[in-house]
Amino acid sequence: MSKKSCVALAVGLGLVTLSACGSSNDAGSGGDSKSVTLVSHDSWAVSKNVLKDFEKKSGYQVKVLEDGDAGQAVNKAILSKGNPQGDVFFGVDNTLLSRALDNGVFASYKAKGLGQVKSAYQLDAGKNRVTPVDSGDICVNYDKKYFADHKLAPPSSFADLAEPKYKDLLVTENAATSSPGLGFLLGSAARYGDDSWQGYWKKLVANGVKVVDGWDQAYNEEFSGSAGGKKAGGERPLVVSYASSPPAEAIYSDPQPKTSPVGVSTGTCFRQIEFAGLLDGAKNEKGGRALLDFLISKEFQQDMPLNMFVDPVTGNATAPADYTKYAVRVDDPETMSPRKIADNRDSWVKSWTSLVRK
Repeated sequence: MSKKSCVALAVGLGLVTLSACGSSNDAGSGGDSKSVTLVSHDSWAVSKNVLKDFEKKSGYQVKVLEDGDAGQAVNKAILSKGNPQGDVFFGVDNTLLSRALDNGVFASYKAKGLGQVKSAYQLDAGKNRVTPVDSGDICVNYDKKYFADHKLAPPSSFADLAEPKYKDLLVTENAATSSPGLGFLLGSAARYGDDSWQGYWKKLVANGVKVVDGWDQAYNEEFSGSAGGKKAGGERPLVVSYASSPPAEAIYSDPQPKTSPVGVSTGTCFRQIEFAGLLDGAKNEKGGRALLDFLISKEFQQDMPLNMFVDPVTGNATAPADYTKYAVRVDDPETMSPRKIADNRDSWVKSWTSLVRK
């Protein structure tokens, strides 16, 4: 879950500040050999002590330049290739990866510790233009209380969502403007194939799926199972969100519940992987390489779950107990190659829009 989503969730829970969602340092040019600049979308977050430890050991001060949402940030990186805003880019995921690679945004670097990264996440293996940093799953979440009160089993698959008993219960995000919305569309395309996913979406439309612009509106306003949704009078007990929503919802509750009020329909998930890479033309290549090494270090990987609500990608990292207590494991998410996403994304979004945004 991105920092933006994390902060939005905190607001929904009535929290004024949320240190666990992290904060960024002031942006810098990256030209000073004693500093290294990380360009990122707004999901970057790290504990202050972890970052200070890296800065002390490496001798580099990390400066962060946040550059909007993932699509916007990637587009800016493409436009500035060869003369980048910083040294390392973090936050390109598998839905946008081919766009960045095809445009030559990154220089090759094999990060120290890459052997600890699980092979399933190494989508640029051999070329090493990007380094896997985290993974997460976009899934339908459900309001446990609603389904218990109505003595109705929650949906467990894509197919279930189109059944009449779940009519008018699901809210999702616009695939053209929202990362989870796009992920849910890609998940359905992976599940039903190039020729059948549109028929599936016709069934969802007939079954009353509601589409809103973004995650915050869907989760914190429309979804009846979130703290924000309860305050806003949300009436939809099914929402497209993240497999990490249950720990986020529970950890920021006071007092913490024994179990999260939010469940995950694990048969509706699409796997996201986020990457970082050394920007071609970086002014501080040496510092950029050190920063990439840090991003897959055990210390950073174990710090991520309670900051960005994503999962480590290295085999030597263990998520904190507070995270794993509420986390939902997704054993068989839908996946799709970055090349297939690149070849079909725009046309699929256009077709999806004609089906659901009439």
